[in-house]
Amino acid sequence: MKPLMPAVAVSLLLATSLMAEQVQIDGPNGPLAAELIPVAGADHAVVIIPGSGPTDRDGNSPQSGLYSDTYRMLAESLAAQGVTTLRIDKRGFFSSSDAISDPNDVTISEYAQDARDWVAHAAQLAPCVWIAGHSEGGLVALVAAQKPPEELCGLILMATAGRPVGQLMLEQMRAMPANAPLMSDLETIIDALEAGRTSDPSALPRALQPIFTAGVQRYMIDLFSYDPILFAGEWEGPTLILQGNADMQVKPQDADLLAAALPQATMKALTNATHMLKTDVPGQPFVTYTDRTLPLHRDLVPTITEFLDKNPGP
Repeated sequence: MKPLMPAVAVSLLLATSLMAEQVQIDGPNGPLAAELIPVAGADHAVVIIPGSGPTDRDGNSPQSGLYSDTYRMLAESLAAQGVTTLRIDKRGFFSSSDAISDPNDVTISEYAQDARDWVAHAAQLAPCVWIAGHSEGGLVALVAAQKPPEELCGLILMATAGRPVGQLMLEQMRAMPANAPLMSDLETIIDALEAGRTSDPSALPRALQPIFTAGVQRYMIDLFSYDPILFAGEWEGPTLILQGNADMQVKPQDADLLAAALPQATMKALTNATHMLKTDVPGQPFVTYTDRTLPLHRDLVPTITEFLDKNPGP
């Protein structure tokens, strides 16, 4: 891997050498798609797995008002440091929309198999391949590592929950005072989903109906059944855990739980980093979700490249 370059050199490289390619692999009913930034002679390739819901390969979700460009910025910054990157659209979404007819008709284990397939594709470009999962993508990475492809060197877990997602979701909801009138209903719904039962969306409070559609509930039943710590305890390979202390969604407690289950892991606290892996702007808690011009946290890329340098793989 190349040493870190000064900003001027990085900007020149970004302008002249980072030639992104649209790539596809076979999916269930149609192709799975991703964007590849190949680096000639790279020792490492990083497959970036998005977080929950309709979040695209760049880290944006127009449906929910998310415009961060986090994954695109991460991929380009890593490629500028000599790391091949491949960032995916999940099956059923965006350029992978033809892979399945219903994007909610999916399981975490199926996402994990897709991640393994992308690792196999990336292995043609670098001898050491890493899965970098953000938020829910970190859980996908942990599940994918239960049957690790031969080319998988390790995991990069970015703002990844260390607790079952249903419980994390309740914590997030309780932290918002406006949700207080809905908490009893939320607890009932999530308890039912954790037990494998759906609720009639039309019988829910109107504010909750868009969150708990019939299709989303089917997906949540599967998602809520996973305890990340159980899967982390089965993985013995190199792992980097990245967590911001200004994250409103996943807490430092989650990183501590993951680190306890992964004693071989390197953990890095990103001071004042939000869930979008950018520096918090005081008084504007959501601006890193909506302002794509804000840069990545200054420690994010150096931490990843230093970790890769120390773990050269086979």
